[in-house]
Amino acid sequence: MNSIAPSELIINGDGSVFHLHIKPEELADTVILVGDPGRVELVSSYFDSKEFTRSSREFVTVTGNYKGKRITVLSTGIGTDNIDIVVNELDALANIDFKTRKPKEKHRRLKLLRIGTSGAIQADIPIGSFVLSHISVGCDGLLNWYAGRDRVTIADMEKAFVLHTGWLPELPAPYFAPASKSIIDSMSDFTLPGVTISASGFYAPQGRVLRLPLAMPDMVSKFESFRFKNHRITNFEMEGSAIAGLATLLGHDAATVCCIIANRYLHESQPDYKPFIKRLIELSLERL
Repeated sequence: MNSIAPSELIINGDGSVFHLHIKPEELADTVILVGDPGRVELVSSYFDSKEFTRSSREFVTVTGNYKGKRITVLSTGIGTDNIDIVVNELDALANIDFKTRKPKEKHRRLKLLRIGTSGAIQADIPIGSFVLSHISVGCDGLLNWYAGRDRVTIADMEKAFVLHTGWLPELPAPYFAPASKSIIDSMSDFTLPGVTISASGFYAPQGRVLRLPLAMPDMVSKFESFRFKNHRITNFEMEGSAIAGLATLLGHDAATVCCIIANRYLHESQPDYKPFIKRLIELSLERL
């Protein structure tokens, strides 16, 4: 295979990957992804030791040791566009030789877990509960840019969703990306199973109205009423679909687990959600 051109894989002068500014040897096999850069400090406060801390734009990284296991925690910022950067650069760190610029012969499989916050859209999902996204629904269109997206998505569920919601043709085609079964199995006893909408924004893409009306005024109610076999839409967040889809295409295990801090159906929210997040982090670290 030809080497990857410098314009396609940008390597900084210190040998680190372009956006994340970390080097291949600094990446652990297990990676916790958080949106908020400040949450990196919270997660890494549970580590027994830390190898380094790195900060570049919204990407803050700490690699350390937790009860004998090496773990990297990394902030992604908000949105699937950032996830496109993060997952591709993590895979490059793991599976491309930075000296030859060629993929390595032996594939290194990473485990990626996003820990985040979310709003439920079903009345029976309480604030403070933890939803593990067994399936993430990409309303952002990111995965559609990659060849092979149909290999890692659920086509019949996508078609049923488009029909049920009256999906507008000018919107990106939605994709349904499953999480890693191994991560689901390890966390099923303290989480609720979820089919999670990964929205491309916080306001209209999640059905919020301030001064601009919605292109799909009944969108949230359509999401809430959608059923496919034994599945229903459970919650909103903004990154999980790209994590699940890209990770699977690249041969990694990935999932998203979120603390519910609002219920859109009941019009309730809990601004003081930090105790719930701390508990979710503790449980997730134990299972990883």
